[in-house]
Amino acid sequence: MPSPRHLFAGLALATALISPPLLAESRPLSVVAPWEITGSDPATSGYIFARMGIAETLVEVDAEGRPAPGLASAWAVDEDGLSWRFVLREGVVFHDGSPLTAEAVADSLRHAWAKPGMLGSAPIAAIEAEGDAVMITLESPFAPLPALLTHSTTQILAPAAYAEDGRITAMIATGPYRLTELAPPQRLAAERFADYWGATPAIERVSYLAVGRGETRALMAESGDADIVFTLDPASRGRLARQDRLSLHAEPLPRTIVLKVNAGHPFLADEEARRALSQAIDRRGIAAGLLRDPDAAAAELFPASLGPWHLGVDDEAAGDLASAQALLEALGWEANGQGPRERDGEPLRLTLTTFADRPELPLVATALQDQWRDLGIALEVAVTNASAIPSGHRDGSLELGLAARNYGLVPDPLGTVLDDFGGDAQNPGGDWGAMNWWDAEVTAWLDTLRHEAHPATRDELAGRVATRLNEAMPVIPVAWYQQTAAVNAELEGFSIDPLERSYRLEELSWTP
Repeated sequence: MPSPRHLFAGLALATALISPPLLAESRPLSVVAPWEITGSDPATSGYIFARMGIAETLVEVDAEGRPAPGLASAWAVDEDGLSWRFVLREGVVFHDGSPLTAEAVADSLRHAWAKPGMLGSAPIAAIEAEGDAVMITLESPFAPLPALLTHSTTQILAPAAYAEDGRITAMIATGPYRLTELAPPQRLAAERFADYWGATPAIERVSYLAVGRGETRALMAESGDADIVFTLDPASRGRLARQDRLSLHAEPLPRTIVLKVNAGHPFLADEEARRALSQAIDRRGIAAGLLRDPDAAAAELFPASLGPWHLGVDDEAAGDLASAQALLEALGWEANGQGPRERDGEPLRLTLTTFADRPELPLVATALQDQWRDLGIALEVAVTNASAIPSGHRDGSLELGLAARNYGLVPDPLGTVLDDFGGDAQNPGGDWGAMNWWDAEVTAWLDTLRHEAHPATRDELAGRVATRLNEAMPVIPVAWYQQTAAVNAELEGFSIDPLERSYRLEELSWTP
């Protein structure tokens, strides 16, 4: 009769031979990133639900960044450009088992349309169900409508997700993962949705944790308390790169670190003053010294990945401290040799507001403080919450704001540009765009882009808008942005989505 020791060894061997696939499949995966969850509503937290594979949109984005079938299998627009028909994918069910119907989709889109979001920039007249399709009728042609329908604020939810008053009380969607726990502002958990219409994910359970401090996120990656950690500060990347149990990833994004300028401020109202601020920035020094990527220096808003919106401005030619000093002197700002420049006895003091959710922003703000001191500006840096910048825009208190603006929120940058610069003289810009700055020609060009379908004309107009923004500097570019991640080396299939729509969890598996 075999001894207990031999029986145990045999059982262990059998378990090792039989169990690995099951163990790998059931092993949970944890994601850590800086962004808090504010609730169940896609209008405020949709980007988290999209990235975690919980909620989906009518239109998706392909590998080249173009609109592609999502919950709509196809779409078409009539000749006058006013009626769009989106045919729904067959066989889709919500996480509560109810079917995806045209009426459910139309109702979900109507809720999104009624709230602040991307759909507000489209001239929508009506959203209605028609058989197996959703009809969106416009008041005027709007060529980028499919691109807007990729945005997370347009996620499609089940009828049971809504209360009678229209509030969203539950996140019931159609993604490959189904929400099992939601604990705002920090945590959610989800499990594989067995009835998903697409490919079944290999990993059964996933979780998300919002951690604001970059140092804490890096320690969680280092200790193994998190399997995927996004948005690493440069110092942590160097340390984590030496960890054998981690793999580090980086991907350029259509996101730009920008200075949002209050063009209504008496010190900043003149275009030449804003140009002086821009010319005094050592972009190459910031990119190489702080971001550890010299090519990240950005002398214009739109990176090369955004095609005709990119102008090809030389970042080194865009910086010239002597020219910046001359511009301020021409505006009456005199150097006194002791402190900030003065004009009519008033010192040139400004406050720059930024936030630590993106750990590089306070570092860049401190660099700007040092560089502008040579220009004769006394800059105070206020590191607070991200909400302080849009709040300061609305109440008029913001002077300068440093943020990372994503111009690829939808496949066509026009959606974000309209939100940032497409207002009128009374409401000249969005929370993250122009503040107290408006240009009639830019507005006219953007209005044409709303309905113009001819590619050559669209490219020309995009270049005109980009050129004018680069001249007037209502928003000053500093650097391109890279998304970074530290990943458990036992995960296979990891990649970073350059449009930041998805964490691509459905493509991952554990090494057996």
